[in-house]
Amino acid sequence: MALPVDRRTVARTLAGFAVAVVVLALVAAGIGLGELRRALAGADLRWLAVGCLSTATCLALWGKAWQIVLRVTGVEVPYRRLVITYFAATFANYATPLGQAGGEPFIAYVLSRDTDASYEESLASVVTADLLNLLPFFSFSAVGLSVLLARSSLPGAATGLARGLLAMAVGVPLLVAVGWRFRERLRAGILRLVAPITRVTDRVETASVADRIDELYAAFGRIAADRRALIEAVAFAYLGWVFFALPLYFAGLTLGVGAIDPLLVLFVVPASTLAGLTPSPGGLGGVEVALVALLVALAPVSAATALALALVYRAASYWFALIVGGVAAVVVLART
Repeated sequence: MALPVDRRTVARTLAGFAVAVVVLALVAAGIGLGELRRALAGADLRWLAVGCLSTATCLALWGKAWQIVLRVTGVEVPYRRLVITYFAATFANYATPLGQAGGEPFIAYVLSRDTDASYEESLASVVTADLLNLLPFFSFSAVGLSVLLARSSLPGAATGLARGLLAMAVGVPLLVAVGWRFRERLRAGILRLVAPITRVTDRVETASVADRIDELYAAFGRIAADRRALIEAVAFAYLGWVFFALPLYFAGLTLGVGAIDPLLVLFVVPASTLAGLTPSPGGLGGVEVALVALLVALAPVSAATALALALVYRAASYWFALIVGGVAAVVVLART
C-alpha cells in the first residue's frame, strides 16, 4: 500500500496556504493595519500559552477516545504511543485541503503500519472517533444557539449559519443511521459503481472492493456492540470539545477585552468551523473571516478587535496544533 500523499496533494496544500494568507492580508488591510496593531498591542502571552495548553489537552482527550475505539476492535496500543499518532493525525487533517478527506486515509495508513490493525480496521476506528467527536459539536452548538435565540440576540446575518448548524445536527446523524440501516443496499450500490471501472483497469477488482467493505462493516459492528466503551469514548469526546472551544475564551483574556460569554463561545466556535468549510488547509482564511463577522455581530466588538481575537484564537487552536502535529508526524513516519 502506497502512502496516500503525492505531489498533487502537496501542490494543492501549498496553493491553499498561499491563497488563505492573501485573503487574510486583504481582510487585515481592509479593516486597517494600524487598528489591528493597536488591538494586538499589549497582548498577555501567558493567556495565549494557556490557550495552546487547552488545545493540547483537547487533542490528548480525543486521542484517549480513539484508543477506546481501537481497543474494541481488538487493537491494543499504549496511550503514550497512540497520542503521538493522534497529534500526527491532526496535522494531516489541518494541513490537507478539505481536512478529513485527506487526513483520515493518511492516518489509517500510518496506524496500520504502526500496529497489528488492518487498514480497514484503522480506517473504521478513525471514522468512528471522528463521528463521536461530532456529537459534542452538535450538542454544544445547539445549547449556545438556543440561549442566543431565547435572548433574541442572534442577528439576521447569523441566521444562515444557525440553519446550517441545525441542518448538520439533524442531517449527519440521520445519514449515518440510514447508511448503517441499509448497509447492504449501500454495499450493492458501491459495487455497481465500481463494476464499470473494473472493465477498463486491472487495478480495481470487484471482489477486492467487496472484501474491504465487509471488513469495514465488521469493524463498525464490533464498535457499535460495546455500549460501555462507546459511553467512555463519548465522555472523552465531550470533555475534549470543551477544551477545543476554550481557546476563544482565552483569546479575549489575552487581548484584555474581557471574558467572552461562554454561551457565545459555544455557538461561535462551531459556527465558524462550519463557515470555514473552504478548500484551504484547516479552513484557513474562511474560519477567521467567519469569526470576525460573528464577533462583530454578537460580542459586539470592533472589526479590528474581532480580527485580533480571531488571529489569537487560531494561533492557539490551529497553528499550535499544526506545528506540534507536524513534529509528531515526523516521529510517527520515522518509526513505521
